[in-house]
Amino acid sequence: MVKFNRFTLDNGLRVIVHEDSTTPMAVVNILYDVGSRDENPEQTGFAHLFEHLMFGGSVNIPVYDEPLQRVGGENNAFTSNDITNYYITLPSSNLETAFWLESDRMLSLAFSEKSLEVQRNVVIEEFKQRYLNQPYGDVWLRLRPMVYKQHPYRWDTIGKNIDHIENAKIDDVKAFFKQHYTPQNAIMVVGGDVSTERVKQLAEKWFGPIPPGEKYHRNLPQEPTQYEERRETVTAKVPLNDVYIAFQMESRLNKAFYPVELISDILSRGNSSRLYRSLVKEKHIFSEVHAYMTGNLDKGMFVCEGKPLKDIPVEVAEAAIWEELEKLKTTAVPEDELTKVKNKTESTMIFSEMSLLDKAMNLAYYELLGDADKLNHEIDKFLEVTPQQIQEEATKLFRKDNSSTLIYLAE
Repeated sequence: MVKFNRFTLDNGLRVIVHEDSTTPMAVVNILYDVGSRDENPEQTGFAHLFEHLMFGGSVNIPVYDEPLQRVGGENNAFTSNDITNYYITLPSSNLETAFWLESDRMLSLAFSEKSLEVQRNVVIEEFKQRYLNQPYGDVWLRLRPMVYKQHPYRWDTIGKNIDHIENAKIDDVKAFFKQHYTPQNAIMVVGGDVSTERVKQLAEKWFGPIPPGEKYHRNLPQEPTQYEERRETVTAKVPLNDVYIAFQMESRLNKAFYPVELISDILSRGNSSRLYRSLVKEKHIFSEVHAYMTGNLDKGMFVCEGKPLKDIPVEVAEAAIWEELEKLKTTAVPEDELTKVKNKTESTMIFSEMSLLDKAMNLAYYELLGDADKLNHEIDKFLEVTPQQIQEEATKLFRKDNSSTLIYLAE
């Protein structure tokens, strides 16, 4: 059980406090309810560009990292399709420094052409290195638009193309900030050697005066159900052929999430999983093979991916994956196999509750899902899944007409 208290400031900022006196540290995690799905299709990559800009200094703090390093703190951030998350860990005796830093950039990020230019170049360089000049680097730039035709998940967090970042204007950036970086669009979790009373005082002092901003109402085009098989084959400078098969799956809040998460574990978690055992060890078809899902807040994506051995034709490799998927549809998963993946899931979740930072991030995320307390009941949802549910979800998911297959052929 992760215990916490919560309160909301008048400007709409939700605050969750997790008191833990077993550590001398504190963590301040701020989740902004904005991701790449909230971008204009003609201006993609902004949420991620913003994550970089947030470290470019604010009005009263020209260099974000300096005051933090002086008090022994560390910070980082990440952007996904759904959220942007910032976190600071520091000795709890210096907690106020984190409040000061985070509130200043929420209130008044320093928008200068210079800062924009610097961060734009950093992101463009990242786009080139990680997505364009790396083997298989462009997989999500290719696969997403195959799986999604309407929904803004059709582009990756880095953006559709480099032009969108290159052409980002300071006014567009300011408008994006004003729309999304407001107290009522944020969830702050403070954890560690802190008291709720102290956090309340600091929150009122540093965040209370920030205007709530206008409420952002999300109205995204929903992705229609897929009823056609989609395929693409590319020849590229890659060391090995690679097969990706992606399926549309239900959203994170749909009850199907739990059986489908367990399906990915049955297929691909560890050396005793089905894909590894059958296709790598026994049949020697793949050098490596994986199954995973995105678990997005809107309709997600379930992906099977494998690199066939050099002498194996890709058609044979692809058919071998389908054979394993068909088994899940036709034969109920044995109780002991299901219990084993449930136990692994349970131990992972318990383990993730040991780290202060993970706890803070999880509390923020579950609060976004509707209630931070859901974190405490998540394990039960997995333990309740039956073999019948696994079979039902596999049957819905693994249809040829719900598949998007991307094949890389090595030059």
